[in-house]
Amino acid sequence: MIRHRPFGSGHPYSVDTEQRWPIDPVAGEPVVLGVRTSSEVTAAAAEVVRDGGEPRSLDLEATARTSRGQSTDGGHLASAQARLARTSGGWQLRLDGLRPGEHYRYRFVASGARRQSTRWFDFRVAGWRPAPGAVRTVGPERVIPGSEAVLDDGVRTRRVRFALPIADAEHVTGLGERFDALDHRGTSLDSVVFEQYKSQGAERKTYLPMPFAHIVGAEGWGFHVRTSRRVWFDFAEQEAGRIWVEAEVDGASGDVSVLDLAVYEGTPTSVLDQFLAEAGRPTELPSWIFRLWASANEWNTQREVMRQMDLHREHDIPVGSVVIEAWSDESTFTAWRDSRYAVTKDGAPHRLADFDFPPDGAWPDPKGMVDELHAREIRLHLWQIPLVKMRPHPKGQAAADAAAAIREGVLVQEEALDGSLRPYRNRGWWFPLGLMPDLTDDRAAKWWTEKRRYLVDEIGVDGFKTDGGEHAWGRDLRYLDGRHGDEGNALFPVHYAKAFGDLLESAGKAPVTFSRAGFTGSQAHGTYWAGDENSTWEAFRWSLFAGLSAASSGIVYWGWDLGGFSGEVPDGELYLRSAAAAAFVPIMQYHAEFNHHRLPSGDRTPWNIAERNDDDRVLPTFRRFAKLRERLVPYLADQARATIETSAPLMRPLYFDAPHDENVWRHPLQWMLGDDLLVCPVTEAGATEWATYLPAGEWVDAWSGDAVEGGRVVKRPAPIDEIPIYVRAAAWPRVAAVFGD
Repeated sequence: MIRHRPFGSGHPYSVDTEQRWPIDPVAGEPVVLGVRTSSEVTAAAAEVVRDGGEPRSLDLEATARTSRGQSTDGGHLASAQARLARTSGGWQLRLDGLRPGEHYRYRFVASGARRQSTRWFDFRVAGWRPAPGAVRTVGPERVIPGSEAVLDDGVRTRRVRFALPIADAEHVTGLGERFDALDHRGTSLDSVVFEQYKSQGAERKTYLPMPFAHIVGAEGWGFHVRTSRRVWFDFAEQEAGRIWVEAEVDGASGDVSVLDLAVYEGTPTSVLDQFLAEAGRPTELPSWIFRLWASANEWNTQREVMRQMDLHREHDIPVGSVVIEAWSDESTFTAWRDSRYAVTKDGAPHRLADFDFPPDGAWPDPKGMVDELHAREIRLHLWQIPLVKMRPHPKGQAAADAAAAIREGVLVQEEALDGSLRPYRNRGWWFPLGLMPDLTDDRAAKWWTEKRRYLVDEIGVDGFKTDGGEHAWGRDLRYLDGRHGDEGNALFPVHYAKAFGDLLESAGKAPVTFSRAGFTGSQAHGTYWAGDENSTWEAFRWSLFAGLSAASSGIVYWGWDLGGFSGEVPDGELYLRSAAAAAFVPIMQYHAEFNHHRLPSGDRTPWNIAERNDDDRVLPTFRRFAKLRERLVPYLADQARATIETSAPLMRPLYFDAPHDENVWRHPLQWMLGDDLLVCPVTEAGATEWATYLPAGEWVDAWSGDAVEGGRVVKRPAPIDEIPIYVRAAAWPRVAAVFGD
């Protein structure tokens, strides 16, 4: 075997052995051409033709094999992404002295037990050149004259870069969901949808980027790079006073303008409002989403789900939604595990009457369960994945669905090794080689969601956890409308949430989806959570940064796995500090990873955390916050409505209301919840006292009722059953009852 894929796997942060790097070679820089071979290959060479000349045969050097796969804890779940190293090797050739406009053709030849070769590939060498007018500004002109340049290979323009000014007093924020900081001045980052399993703050990668930024502190402005392709930003890290932007483009060499840049001026709320006018505005969701959400991956039977709901009632902890992840047969993701039904060989949807649910099965009566949950005022959400699972080799309905998806032409495609198109096979480490329905296409999306219609229409499911929207990798992908992966991949999770929202709305239900991946446009579709994280104080802080940056980018309904999702269960202090903060973000929810049903349990239920830590504070304190949250629901619903009308975020970083107050940047993990509540969570272990910065104005301590003057840092005791909350004095009479036990 000898294999070369010029675009590699499409992993945005690693280079594969068998790819060309850079994909678009640049004059004056080396290009590396690589192949992967099977073990019988003993030598490899490249035949290279430059500008139509005579072929040259150049020997390749053996190199260490690299892969898009990750080691333990590098992918979605450790058990899902662990890989055995294959018996294969890598070979590489480095070419230097590249000049602008040169055209190269190349192929690889392997020697060993038999001679093997690849097909011919080619590339043109691009060079940077000045390009005045390459960026078309919509709004006030801020591009620095003389800074525009394009990377041009003589036929196509591949990239554009330009500079924007940034004043000494200005801060940079927004940019979608970001885990490491609120202010990104002095750093560099990019906008690419990526599954960073845990440690998002340390890795500075995100599921939900947006090429949109607030520039706060002087005049007040912001900008949006109007593209779904990858964009890189340098926020005055390398050059003081300048923001450098570089973006992928695809245009003819003769095109003058290759990229649109929207520039907005005004307050942060005005800037966000202008951005949402083009990106898409959020839809108001029903007030029940503000009640507690509960889930764990081990709630995988009807009996266990109802037992956990009974325990909420027994412990007097109100719950509003339950999410069941491990409900399906883990093959079709449409049929309940253990259900019996006849395979529809054409892949047609089933109805409820088609299923038989054995009394001794995992789910003996799904509709009865949903009816009982609804009678208890609990909503049900089911987990989804946007893939046709192909490992192990599908059988039964899963095989019929895969064949139907190929036959019906509803799949994302990719370039095969011979240059033809074939169905895309997932390159991520989660459900590897799965087929991906093209949910950006209305026909394909309807084909996919109709298979789930009986869950909504007949069983009564209230929403879907639209997980795993980040698995579209590679520029060589091809969508049904003709777009390539560099343009379409970031939009896939937006359409994924929309497709399930459309299904719910068609059944007369609110479009409640619960996603972790997204991009510009996700604001209009459902709710979001911050992805998988460990139960640590550091991850707690990272998650709060994520919520604040997502909110500043227009995401209204957001939450995270309070107390963490993975690893050792949190101690009582971390769990309760996290629960206190979660009571004052838009979505309050806990969740836990699969623990193979080993004991002790890894559930993040308050009773399990209390038992695991032998901590008698946990249950009464969690109960206090859960009941406070119930009383807060009307306020949250009113404020969410106001958010949608005005664009002022529901979970609002303080700079929205005080853009010229430098102190708000020294206290980044504080926020306004709506117009009237200032929240300052305790985010360090062992704290007995906590400092809060209060912007100018009159405030009231929510727990004591004491009046407090703003414009300064104030300290208060930090008992485990309280979180520093300050209420605008004018609103205190309206909200005081929320804080009464």
